[in-house]
Amino acid sequence: MAAIPQRKFAAGQRKSQRGTEESPFVKWTLIAVALLFSLVFLLLPLVNVFAQAFAKGFTVYWEALHHPDTVSAIRLTLLVTVICVPINVLFGLAAAWAITKFDFRGKSLLITLIDLPFSVSPVVAGLMFVVLFGLQGYFGDWLDRNDVKIIFAVPGIVLATLFVTFPFVARELIPIMQAAGSDQEQSALTLGANGWQTFWYVTLPSVKMGLLYGTILCIARCVGEFGAVSVVSGHITGQTDTIPLHVEKLYNEYHGAAAFAVASILAMGALLTLGLKTWLEWREAKMEEGHQPSADSHQLSGAESNVADG
Repeated sequence: MAAIPQRKFAAGQRKSQRGTEESPFVKWTLIAVALLFSLVFLLLPLVNVFAQAFAKGFTVYWEALHHPDTVSAIRLTLLVTVICVPINVLFGLAAAWAITKFDFRGKSLLITLIDLPFSVSPVVAGLMFVVLFGLQGYFGDWLDRNDVKIIFAVPGIVLATLFVTFPFVARELIPIMQAAGSDQEQSALTLGANGWQTFWYVTLPSVKMGLLYGTILCIARCVGEFGAVSVVSGHITGQTDTIPLHVEKLYNEYHGAAAFAVASILAMGALLTLGLKTWLEWREAKMEEGHQPSADSHQLSGAESNVADG
């Protein structure tokens, strides 16, 4: 008699699985569409960048990369990245810590402000800084009297880049800290650890992968930002041109091979970023697999000890 319910259960389970499975035609059609989209919109443009970069030979490619204006654009891009990324990391850690570990007035407002750059166009963000710090802006007269230059100078580029990149680290850390909770921190404080020790030895190791992901995304956006920087830079050749602005200028001046040569730097940076992110994900998965057997063995040994005590 017991076999009849089991057979009914197995038949119902097979029917449920058939209801959630797609036919082979639908499955392979979706796979083909995804592969075709990736080929046309991702892989072919990437290959075309390198093909156009080397269209006139390696000598032209090398000369384009060693041109003084290109070197200046690379230096400025690296300078802005070196300034913005540490600030974003510190802000992301502080904001995520405050949002996930404390309850305070204005918490929802802080979360909204963090998400603001995602909803505001970078061009609008650049115009906002022009309205504030330009010669005709709110602070323009005071800045001019004190010989402080922000717009059409490096400080304006840094401010614009900071605005468009500061959510990345915080948005990576907030969900991880919320999932981790505060039990470990409270236990560390109970055992006598101070705030810095709790952060360094308890909190930071638990969010290090999210911090790395956020930092990688922040670096990629700093290097490739165009809209906001284009508004505040002034396009001064050799002074306020970043790599994306220099690529646009070369292309508009009909130096196609040189433009693609400089653009290949951004493409190689994107590939490097993607490779680093993939390697970190693979390494994290390997570490989790390595820790799983030990955890199971600890649980088994604990169960055996309980049985022995019983």
